Amino acid sequence: MDVTIASLSAAEARALFPQLFALLHDAVDSGASVGFLPPLSAAEAQHYWQSVFEAMEAGHRLLFVASQSGTTDLLGTVQLDLATRPNSLLRAEVSKLLVHRRARRQGIGRQLLQALEVEARQLNRTTLILDTRHGDGAEQLYQSMGYHFVGAIPAYFINHDGQPHATAVYYKLLADELAETK
Repeated sequence: MDVTIASLSAAEARALFPQLFALLHDAVDSGASVGFLPPLSAAEAQHYWQSVFEAMEAGHRLLFVASQSGTTDLLGTVQLDLATRPNSLLRAEVSKLLVHRRARRQGIGRQLLQALEVEARQLNRTTLILDTRHGDGAEQLYQSMGYHFVGAIPAYFINHDGQPHATAVYYKLLADELAETK
């Protein structure tokens, strides 16, 4: 599958709201640990995406999308949330890596993360952090891309089955990668 990765402006993202809603809905319905429990209401999804658009307009969140080349058919997204405090301008949080069920296991998550990391470097964000459900397949992707496991926090969130579940915390130092290539 030929995939295009793009970083969107807030206006571009707003125009793709129906596709973003569908992607989030698919992730929640398939049990992804993305902060929501099924069933995801339209109001809840709209409120969430509105907050993302506002953060993008404020300049402290970036949204990357993967689409089938030549279409606006969204296959995945990931966000980079830029820390804004004066002592934390070297870091950013990777969040909401979503890949539609029909497009998983095709390298789209990896391509989204690679694009995000390129942009993070350009913004001098050398420390990336993220968390994911402990034991999820996503951990393999993060580890394969050089993210380091910090630890797991037990009973961190309620899983889609209603039970408490642990989150796994990861980091990646982009400056280390730059040093290794010199």
